[in-house]
Amino acid sequence: MANSQQQENMLLTEHFSWPPISLIDDIINAVNEVLYRCTDTFETGISGAPPHLLGFADRYAAEKRTPEKDEDGNDVYPDAALEIEEGVLKLETLMENAVDKNFDKLEIWTLRNVLCLPRGEEELANWVRLGHYAGVDTDRSREVAGERWTPEKLYALRRKLVETQKLHGALVAEAARNAAQIAQLKALLQPQPEPPKRESTSPAKQNGTNDAAKAASLSFLTHTPAAQALGLATATAPSASSAASPLATHASFTTSQLPHLRELLAALRPHLAATALPPNTRNSPESADASRERKLYLESQSKRILERRGVDTTEGVEGKVEGGRVRAEEVRGLEGIVEALGRGRGSDGNEAGRGEEMDTS
Repeated sequence: MANSQQQENMLLTEHFSWPPISLIDDIINAVNEVLYRCTDTFETGISGAPPHLLGFADRYAAEKRTPEKDEDGNDVYPDAALEIEEGVLKLETLMENAVDKNFDKLEIWTLRNVLCLPRGEEELANWVRLGHYAGVDTDRSREVAGERWTPEKLYALRRKLVETQKLHGALVAEAARNAAQIAQLKALLQPQPEPPKRESTSPAKQNGTNDAAKAASLSFLTHTPAAQALGLATATAPSASSAASPLATHASFTTSQLPHLRELLAALRPHLAATALPPNTRNSPESADASRERKLYLESQSKRILERRGVDTTEGVEGKVEGGRVRAEEVRGLEGIVEALGRGRGSDGNEAGRGEEMDTS
């Protein structure tokens, strides 16, 4: 069983959503990072300085040592780099010890006086209830044998919590996307400010840019006098006639009737199958009567139109397209004329043949 200090740490960790000691660790790590950057900068500066400025020339003179010469004739001190590295390492160790000593005191004081529960009351952690535990029954004496928490129930609740958090994150992201889209749509309804006039060598390009900006704006739907007269003005630019606009009144009334229309449609859908017409109704007596009536109507209308054009319709209107209809008597008369003409041509040919014979004899 956890002691009072462990219960207090667990309570604070659950309340802050991070362990209290992690705050002190982050502070110490930040200070150490600054310390290491300082020592690296210090080492770079020392290594770049001339060795005689750091006292190596005086040391060689005191020890009666002669420094070496490089190709350019300058003094070279081979042990300077090693001593600089050792000195920087000692300085870094000294500063680390100072940081550890002082920040250990800070850690102890913070955990005892800041990140802790009030002192003076024993086992106070057992009586503290966090906000997300409101309404949760923690009395174990009323648990029934069949209703006790089992690992399976706890795992199911944990999975449900994880899925709920995923759903919450998805809903928050969707709300952010919807808000951004609404902001973009509202921006389209706002009138575009007039761009400042600039001298340009290509007026055609500038006019094309202005036309594209005007085409992308839909402010004419709400900010023109016609839109204000119809009651389409936005809240930022209200119109005096928008309250009594017929368009706004009809739109609001239609919107209010939509739920009732949906209910009626849902109530009528079960009756559609029973009240629908049969698929094959061509051969029924009703369809035959309707077809006859339609044919008579079309014939009467056609007869009237043909009579207006001077066409004789005493024998019906079928086949009447343009001009008068050819009767049977006329057809027979034409056939007789054609036969007579054929016989006349035949007799003329025989007489001509006989005359030619007589002439040759």
